[in-house]
Amino acid sequence: MTESLSQAIETLQRSRSMLEPVLASFEKRVAQFGADPRSAFWKDEEWQKRRYDVLSRLFDEPDRLGGISITDFGCGYGAFFDYLADRPLMKNSRYTGIDMSAAMIEEANARIRDSRATFQSHLIATETADYTVVCGTYNMNLGADEGEWVNYIEASLEQLWSRTRKALGFNMLRSDAAEKYPGLYYADGREFLEFCKQSLGPDVSFIEDRPLPDFTIFVRRDQKGE
Repeated sequence: MTESLSQAIETLQRSRSMLEPVLASFEKRVAQFGADPRSAFWKDEEWQKRRYDVLSRLFDEPDRLGGISITDFGCGYGAFFDYLADRPLMKNSRYTGIDMSAAMIEEANARIRDSRATFQSHLIATETADYTVVCGTYNMNLGADEGEWVNYIEASLEQLWSRTRKALGFNMLRSDAAEKYPGLYYADGREFLEFCKQSLGPDVSFIEDRPLPDFTIFVRRDQKGE
Protein backbone atom coordinates (compact mmCIF):
# COMPACT_ATOMS: atom_id res chain seq x y z
CA MET A 1 0.00 0.00 0.00
CA THR A 2 1.37 3.39 -0.98
CA GLU A 3 1.69 6.19 1.54
CA SER A 4 -0.90 8.21 -0.37
CA LEU A 5 -3.42 5.36 -0.29
CA SER A 6 -2.76 4.74 3.40
CA GLN A 7 -3.49 8.41 4.09
CA ALA A 8 -6.68 8.19 2.02
CA ILE A 9 -7.96 5.28 4.09
CA GLU A 10 -7.15 7.15 7.31
CA THR A 11 -9.15 10.12 5.99
CA LEU A 12 -12.10 7.85 5.25
CA GLN A 13 -12.01 6.45 8.77
CA ARG A 14 -12.03 9.98 10.22
CA SER A 15 -14.99 10.85 7.97
CA ARG A 16 -17.36 8.37 9.61
CA SER A 17 -18.73 10.84 12.15
CA MET A 18 -19.22 13.48 9.43
CA LEU A 19 -21.22 10.96 7.40
CA GLU A 20 -23.54 9.92 10.23
CA PRO A 21 -26.23 12.59 9.52
CA VAL A 22 -26.15 11.64 5.82
CA LEU A 23 -26.51 7.98 6.69
CA ALA A 24 -29.44 8.69 8.99
CA SER A 25 -31.16 10.69 6.26
CA PHE A 26 -30.87 7.84 3.73
CA GLU A 27 -32.01 5.27 6.28
CA LYS A 28 -35.13 7.35 6.93
CA ARG A 29 -35.88 7.74 3.21
CA VAL A 30 -35.53 4.06 2.35
CA ALA A 31 -37.79 3.17 5.27
CA GLN A 32 -40.34 5.66 3.90
CA PHE A 33 -40.15 4.96 0.15
CA GLY A 34 -38.39 1.59 -0.33
CA ALA A 35 -37.00 0.90 -3.81
CA ASP A 36 -37.79 4.29 -5.28
CA PRO A 37 -35.64 7.14 -6.70
CA ARG A 38 -36.91 9.31 -3.84
CA SER A 39 -34.99 7.08 -1.41
CA ALA A 40 -31.78 8.30 -3.03
CA PHE A 41 -33.08 11.89 -3.27
CA TRP A 42 -33.26 11.75 -7.07
CA LYS A 43 -35.70 14.06 -8.84
CA ASP A 44 -37.43 11.22 -10.66
CA GLU A 45 -36.85 7.92 -12.43
CA GLU A 46 -36.32 9.58 -15.81
CA TRP A 47 -33.37 11.66 -14.60
CA GLN A 48 -32.00 8.70 -12.67
CA LYS A 49 -32.00 6.65 -15.90
CA ARG A 50 -30.41 9.49 -17.83
CA ARG A 51 -27.51 9.52 -15.39
CA TYR A 52 -27.12 5.77 -15.87
CA ASP A 53 -27.12 6.28 -19.65
CA VAL A 54 -24.15 8.63 -19.24
CA LEU A 55 -22.27 6.38 -16.83
CA SER A 56 -22.77 3.33 -19.05
CA ARG A 57 -20.51 5.00 -21.63
CA LEU A 58 -17.67 4.09 -19.28
CA PHE A 59 -17.61 0.48 -20.47
CA ASP A 60 -15.21 -0.26 -23.32
CA GLU A 61 -16.81 -1.61 -26.48
CA PRO A 62 -15.42 -5.18 -26.20
CA ASP A 63 -16.67 -5.38 -22.61
CA ARG A 64 -20.22 -4.58 -23.63
CA LEU A 65 -20.56 -8.28 -24.47
CA GLY A 66 -20.03 -9.25 -20.84
CA GLY A 67 -17.53 -11.16 -18.78
CA ILE A 68 -16.55 -8.22 -16.57
CA SER A 69 -16.76 -7.15 -12.93
CA ILE A 70 -18.40 -3.93 -11.76
CA THR A 71 -18.36 -2.12 -8.43
CA ASP A 72 -21.27 0.27 -7.84
CA PHE A 73 -20.18 2.46 -4.93
CA GLY A 74 -23.15 4.09 -3.21
CA CYS A 75 -25.48 1.57 -4.85
CA GLY A 76 -28.52 2.37 -2.72
CA TYR A 77 -31.28 -0.18 -3.32
CA GLY A 78 -29.58 -1.55 -6.46
CA ALA A 79 -31.19 0.56 -9.19
CA PHE A 80 -28.10 0.51 -11.41
CA PHE A 81 -28.14 -3.29 -11.40
CA ASP A 82 -31.80 -3.14 -12.46
CA TYR A 83 -30.69 -0.89 -15.33
CA LEU A 84 -27.91 -3.28 -16.40
CA ALA A 85 -29.48 -6.66 -15.68
CA ASP A 86 -30.93 -7.50 -19.11
CA ARG A 87 -28.12 -5.98 -21.19
CA PRO A 88 -25.46 -8.08 -22.97
CA LEU A 89 -22.94 -6.35 -20.71
CA MET A 90 -24.07 -8.49 -17.79
CA LYS A 91 -23.61 -11.85 -19.52
CA ASN A 92 -21.13 -13.79 -17.36
CA SER A 93 -20.45 -10.58 -15.47
CA ARG A 94 -20.35 -9.83 -11.75
CA TYR A 95 -21.82 -6.77 -10.02
CA THR A 96 -20.96 -5.70 -6.47
CA GLY A 97 -23.08 -2.99 -4.90
CA ILE A 98 -21.60 -1.15 -1.92
CA ASP A 99 -23.38 1.32 0.32
CA MET A 100 -22.73 2.71 3.79
CA SER A 101 -26.43 2.29 4.60
CA ALA A 102 -27.26 -1.15 5.94
CA ALA A 103 -30.95 -0.39 5.33
CA MET A 104 -30.27 0.26 1.63
CA ILE A 105 -28.32 -3.00 1.38
CA GLU A 106 -31.13 -4.86 3.10
CA GLU A 107 -33.60 -3.42 0.58
CA ALA A 108 -31.33 -4.42 -2.31
CA ASN A 109 -30.90 -7.97 -1.02
CA ALA A 110 -34.65 -8.32 -0.47
CA ARG A 111 -35.44 -7.23 -4.03
CA ILE A 112 -32.64 -8.68 -6.12
CA ARG A 113 -32.16 -12.44 -6.12
CA ASP A 114 -29.69 -12.72 -8.95
CA SER A 115 -26.48 -14.74 -8.65
CA ARG A 116 -24.57 -12.08 -10.60
CA ALA A 117 -25.20 -9.46 -7.92
CA THR A 118 -23.94 -9.12 -4.36
CA PHE A 119 -24.47 -6.23 -1.96
CA GLN A 120 -22.27 -5.09 0.92
CA SER A 121 -22.39 -2.37 3.56
CA HIS A 122 -18.97 -0.68 3.58
CA LEU A 123 -17.31 2.72 3.28
CA ILE A 124 -14.66 1.40 0.87
CA ALA A 125 -14.32 -1.03 -2.02
CA THR A 126 -13.10 -4.33 -0.57
CA GLU A 127 -12.50 -6.15 -3.86
CA THR A 128 -10.91 -5.19 -7.17
CA ALA A 129 -13.22 -4.81 -10.19
CA ASP A 130 -12.75 -3.96 -13.85
CA TYR A 131 -15.05 -0.95 -13.59
CA THR A 132 -16.15 1.27 -10.72
CA VAL A 133 -19.22 3.49 -10.94
CA VAL A 134 -20.21 6.19 -8.42
CA CYS A 135 -23.59 7.81 -9.05
CA GLY A 136 -24.70 10.67 -6.82
CA THR A 137 -22.83 9.30 -3.82
CA TYR A 138 -21.02 12.53 -3.02
CA ASN A 139 -23.94 14.92 -3.49
CA MET A 140 -25.50 15.06 -0.04
CA ASN A 141 -23.38 16.55 2.75
CA LEU A 142 -26.07 18.17 4.94
CA GLY A 143 -23.96 21.21 5.70
CA ALA A 144 -20.70 19.41 6.49
CA ASP A 145 -17.55 21.52 6.39
CA GLU A 146 -16.72 21.93 2.69
CA GLY A 147 -13.00 21.34 3.11
CA GLU A 148 -13.59 18.14 5.05
CA TRP A 149 -16.16 17.02 2.48
CA VAL A 150 -13.73 17.52 -0.40
CA ASN A 151 -11.05 15.61 1.53
CA TYR A 152 -13.51 12.75 1.99
CA ILE A 153 -14.43 12.67 -1.71
CA GLU A 154 -10.83 12.73 -2.86
CA ALA A 155 -9.85 10.01 -0.38
CA SER A 156 -12.79 7.89 -1.50
CA LEU A 157 -11.92 8.28 -5.18
CA GLU A 158 -8.30 7.38 -4.51
CA GLN A 159 -9.31 4.25 -2.61
CA LEU A 160 -11.78 3.22 -5.31
CA TRP A 161 -9.17 3.80 -8.01
CA SER A 162 -6.80 1.45 -6.20
CA ARG A 163 -9.48 -1.23 -6.61
CA THR A 164 -10.21 -0.51 -10.29
CA ARG A 165 -8.51 -2.35 -13.17
CA LYS A 166 -9.86 -0.50 -16.19
CA ALA A 167 -11.94 2.63 -15.55
CA LEU A 168 -13.69 4.67 -12.88
CA GLY A 169 -16.69 6.92 -13.53
CA PHE A 170 -18.44 9.28 -11.12
CA ASN A 171 -20.85 12.20 -11.21
CA MET A 172 -21.38 15.22 -8.96
CA LEU A 173 -23.67 18.23 -8.89
CA ARG A 174 -22.28 21.27 -10.74
CA SER A 175 -21.47 24.50 -8.93
CA ASP A 176 -23.27 26.42 -11.71
CA ALA A 177 -26.51 24.42 -11.48
CA ALA A 178 -29.57 26.60 -12.12
CA GLU A 179 -31.33 25.37 -8.97
CA LYS A 180 -29.60 24.60 -5.70
CA TYR A 181 -31.03 22.94 -2.64
CA PRO A 182 -29.91 23.05 1.00
CA GLY A 183 -27.87 20.10 2.24
CA LEU A 184 -26.39 19.27 -1.15
CA TYR A 185 -22.81 19.77 -2.30
CA TYR A 186 -22.27 21.53 -5.64
CA ALA A 187 -18.75 20.98 -6.96
CA ASP A 188 -16.41 22.81 -9.31
CA GLY A 189 -15.86 20.22 -12.01
CA ARG A 190 -12.54 21.76 -13.06
CA GLU A 191 -11.09 21.18 -9.62
CA PHE A 192 -12.06 17.52 -9.57
CA LEU A 193 -10.87 17.07 -13.14
CA GLU A 194 -7.47 18.37 -12.08
CA PHE A 195 -7.47 16.17 -8.98
CA CYS A 196 -8.12 13.10 -11.11
CA LYS A 197 -5.32 13.98 -13.53
CA GLN A 198 -2.84 14.58 -10.73
CA SER A 199 -3.79 11.81 -8.31
CA LEU A 200 -5.42 9.03 -10.36
CA GLY A 201 -4.35 9.00 -14.00
CA PRO A 202 -3.86 11.22 -17.05
CA ASP A 203 -6.56 9.60 -19.23
CA VAL A 204 -9.49 11.64 -17.98
CA SER A 205 -12.66 12.79 -19.74
CA PHE A 206 -15.31 15.27 -18.66
CA ILE A 207 -19.00 15.11 -19.61
CA GLU A 208 -21.93 17.45 -19.13
CA ASP A 209 -25.38 16.32 -20.22
CA ARG A 210 -27.69 19.25 -19.64
CA PRO A 211 -30.34 19.75 -18.40
CA LEU A 212 -28.93 17.34 -15.80
CA PRO A 213 -27.40 19.56 -13.10
CA ASP A 214 -24.24 17.51 -12.80
CA PHE A 215 -20.97 16.61 -14.48
CA THR A 216 -19.48 13.17 -15.03
CA ILE A 217 -15.79 12.29 -15.00
CA PHE A 218 -14.24 9.11 -16.43
CA VAL A 219 -10.71 8.01 -15.52
CA ARG A 220 -9.17 5.17 -17.53
CA ARG A 221 -6.04 3.14 -17.04
CA ASP A 222 -3.71 2.57 -19.98
CA GLN A 223 -3.71 -0.87 -21.57
CA LYS A 224 -0.64 -1.95 -19.63
CA GLY A 225 -2.22 -0.91 -16.30
CA GLU A 226 -0.53 1.18 -13.69
